[in-house]
Amino acid sequence: MSHVPVRVHVAAAVILDEQGRVLISQRPGHVHQGGLWEFPGGKLEPGETAAGALRREIHEELGITVQAARPLIRVVHDYPDKSVLLDVWRVEDFAGNPVGCEGQAIKWVVAGELGGYPFPAANIPIIKAVNLPDRYLITPEPGLDQSGFLAKLERALVKGVTLVQLRARQLSTADYRVLVPAVLDVCRRANARLLLNAEPVLAAETGVDGVHLSSRRLMELSVRPLGDEYLVGASCHTEQEVRHAGALGLDFIVVSPVQQTSSHPGARLLGFEGLQQLCEPALLPAYALGGMRLSDMDAAFRHGAQGIAAISAFWG
Repeated sequence: MSHVPVRVHVAAAVILDEQGRVLISQRPGHVHQGGLWEFPGGKLEPGETAAGALRREIHEELGITVQAARPLIRVVHDYPDKSVLLDVWRVEDFAGNPVGCEGQAIKWVVAGELGGYPFPAANIPIIKAVNLPDRYLITPEPGLDQSGFLAKLERALVKGVTLVQLRARQLSTADYRVLVPAVLDVCRRANARLLLNAEPVLAAETGVDGVHLSSRRLMELSVRPLGDEYLVGASCHTEQEVRHAGALGLDFIVVSPVQQTSSHPGARLLGFEGLQQLCEPALLPAYALGGMRLSDMDAAFRHGAQGIAAISAFWG
């Protein structure tokens, strides 16, 4: 009879300093996954909330007091000898100066360089979440007025959007190819990343930052379509699609429809509870899509999402 390991519930912290660097610590050599780097934290005690465990563990390990934190991602990972649920929080304000109170090495690392450190496998989705923003703009159809479209994109980027999906299903492939360099130029000037809702090969040919897969295109794939130097996201509506995206090693998913939208009035809605049920088995960050407004951001965080994806909420 196979032995199913007890799942250990752990609260972990992505702690950011004023420069946006992330604090990591090194596991002692004699423990599970010893010698690897990790995000600080520890097991919940009986009756303890994840937020309470986070504050206690971070104070015990680093000597600092958490003052502002919000949920980032929940990761379930089964090792051969151990199962863990990582309840990960983004700590944006704290009091004190962190030190390794238990003799552990600690280090501040630029978020984009976290991939260069050896982490336990369960931490990989956290690294992906750290390197993604909380808002994902999906463009409306560009229409005939390209200059007006680009001007509206510039205004959206000025408001803080840093991840853009160019979605233009009504354009021919030739017209889409003409539009991409102009959109990429606007994004580059605003330090925003651009993904194409198109064939993956087009992303590689045009020098953009990655691709967004439709759920149909996702399910046709048996391997990740682009290398790790690109971002690859996918649209998901079912648990099967969510698990397939995780198995392919994609960078994030967009889960929809969460709430009512004018474009899909008769669609079966997930609601925030349904969103959470699809985020739980995902091995990667998930954005909530469908009727999302900026005021829904906190609810999205609470239900396991990276943030929100939207057209009108960001486009104006």
